[in-house]
This record gives sequence, C-alpha cells and structure tokens, in this order.
Amino acid sequence: MRHTFTSSMLFLFVCCLVNAQSPTFDQLAPTPPMGWNSWNKFGCKVSETLIKEMADAMVATGMKEAGYEYIVIDDCWQVSRDSVGNIVPDSAHFPNGMKALADYIHSKGLKFGVYSCAGSRTCQGRPGSRGYQFQDARQYAEWGVDYLKYDWCSNEGQNARAAYQTMSDALKACGRPIVLSICEWGENEPWKWGKGIGHLWRITPDIRDCFDCTFNWGGVGVLQILDKAVEVADAAGPGHWNDLEMLEIGNGNQTETEYRSHMAIWCMMAAPLMAGNDLRTMSTADRDILCNPEALAINQDSLGHSGFKYMTLNNVDILVRALSNGDVAFLFLNRANEPTALDYDWNANTVYHHTLEKGRFYVAKEPRILVDVWGKQKNGTTKKPIKTVLEPHEGLFFRVKKNDKPAL
Repeated sequence: MRHTFTSSMLFLFVCCLVNAQSPTFDQLAPTPPMGWNSWNKFGCKVSETLIKEMADAMVATGMKEAGYEYIVIDDCWQVSRDSVGNIVPDSAHFPNGMKALADYIHSKGLKFGVYSCAGSRTCQGRPGSRGYQFQDARQYAEWGVDYLKYDWCSNEGQNARAAYQTMSDALKACGRPIVLSICEWGENEPWKWGKGIGHLWRITPDIRDCFDCTFNWGGVGVLQILDKAVEVADAAGPGHWNDLEMLEIGNGNQTETEYRSHMAIWCMMAAPLMAGNDLRTMSTADRDILCNPEALAINQDSLGHSGFKYMTLNNVDILVRALSNGDVAFLFLNRANEPTALDYDWNANTVYHHTLEKGRFYVAKEPRILVDVWGKQKNGTTKKPIKTVLEPHEGLFFRVKKNDKPAL
C-alpha cells in the first residue's frame, strides 16, 4: 500500500508539473497562428494520405522553418457518431484514425487541427458538435488535437456567443491546450465578444480566389475583406485576432502581383496565416510569397497591433502598422484596375493613431531606413519622396526602420 501511495503521488506530481508547464488558454496564440487548411484547395476531398503529404511538404518546402506549424483538416473527415455518441472519422479515407494521424504530424514537429461546427450538422452535412461539446473536446484531446476550427452551419437559431462559450469551456476543461478558431463569418460581431472565448474569429463570409469581387450567393474577395478588417482593426491583439480567412495564394486565379498584395494585407492587419494551396506542387514564386522573412516578421510582430488605413491618395490606400521595436510598416496599395501614379512625401506627413501611446508613432522629418519587403525597389531612406506608378492591385510594402545612428 505504501508503494501504491508513493506511485500515485508521483503520478499526480508529474501531471501537475506538465500542466504547470503547458500554456493556459489565453496564452495559446500570442502572435497570429500560422499553418495550412485543406478547404480552399481540396474541399471535401480529404484523406489521411493527403494530410500526411501536406505535413511532409510543409517541412520539405521550408514553411515549417519559416514559422508555419498547424496542419488543419477542414470539413468532411467525420461521418457519424457511435452508440455512445463519440464522433466517428471516415474509415475509408482515414483508415488509421485520428490519433495515428496526429502522431504522424507531431513527429514532423508540427501541430494538428480539425474542424467541427456549433450546429447539429456541419456545412457539408456531417455530424456537428451541438449537444456533444464536452464529449468532442475530450476526444480531440485524446487524439492530440492542437487546433479547432468551429463553424456555424445548422446553428438552429442559437445565440452565437453562448454557443462558442460552451465549446470554449469544453476545450478549457479537456486537459489539452487547443486553439479555438471562431468561424461564424462575422454575422454576430465576434470581435466585440470573442476575446477570452476564442483565439481568432472570422469577420466576413468565405474568401474567393479573386482580388476584388462579391457574389450574390456568398463569398468575397481580398479587397472586400481588407475593408472590413480596417473597420474592426482595434479588436486584434495578442491572443485574440481578426481572422481575414485562409490564404488563396497559389490557387491560380490571381496574378502574382495580386497574391503579393494579398499576403501584404494579411501581414499588415496582423491576420492568421493559413495557407490554402497544394503545398506539394506550389511554384517557387508562391513559396517565396508565403515564406518571405520580412513579411512574416511584420505579421508575427510581438506588439500585436493591427494596421490601419492612414489615408487614400488617388486610389492608393496607405496602410500603416506600428511594430514593437519602433519600426513602422507601410503598404501603398493600388485598388484600381489600371496603373496609378503614387507621389508620397515622407517628410510632409506625421502619422497619428488613437490606440497608441500619445497617438503618434511616425514623425515627419525623422530620417528612417526603408526596407522593401518584396525586394523590387532599392532600399533607401525617407529623405526622398516615393514617386512611381503602381500596376493594377500592386502594393509597395515597406518596413520603415528606426534610425538609431546620430545625425551627421
């Protein structure tokens, strides 16, 4: 009996030590999550083989090294519930089950995510989590899930805040740190209540692979998402992010110029970066956009401030974002479908924003070093104005570095 008591105490000590070392729910997303999601490219055509190959490709292409870590299976992995209510994966496409798949992804140094829905059915008619939230959360923990995308189809008139709070409570009680992605399309203004419930929340309907478009049946383009993100920018911060949707970079319907602007907008607005392309076959150009170190450093900046629209000049939006070390990010984005002239004098403008200390963070006539994120322009300083012509939907993306050297 003494031996049993000692062993039990040791077990409890180890469990407490592990829990003490694990991040709390509020600590799980200090910077915007980065990873890959299956939906944009593959829809319901998901399988164990596909997901393993995507994990392999995330490592082989250098995306893992660049900071991408989540491999998320979207809708259609589940088919039913068993006699005691446990969610059942599709055995035809996931023959070894979710625990084995999670183990494989973890063996690559990556994290594993799944999809469910706050309604009775998912958006593709599979079993949802309504009424099974705590049971599902425990099962996710047993499998080794690290991320849950939680949708809003078949919600049957539920109160959104209460529905997502229930799943949040379930994840907090399941014994494993799991990031919660609130995916109710911005219909219930989650930026007003999502902090502490989830770690990121969608702000618009689904993205489409187009730069400037809307659809009567739902779906929006990159510019439409930007305009909404600007409206709710103040809601973003460490542990609670505005989700601008999964990236379309590499899916083929936009130009390389538009994909660079797509990435720049997500980085400026401190948005989660969930690639949505086929990582196995992506071009060098697409990989270079997704893995650009200067862009990712801006996206992952620890200060966690979202960018904001400073002004619009001749159809060119000027987005500005404060960074943690006194640097500032600027994006000059041509919204127009035709070439547009840009003439911007750094020395004529002092940038203010109400959320920052004293409101001011870029001061005119303070010479600073310009670093062109895409490397298309020579690095210079703010002593000279920018005078150029932007191609349709082109963005000039700069890190404006604080010059600590004394003036000569």
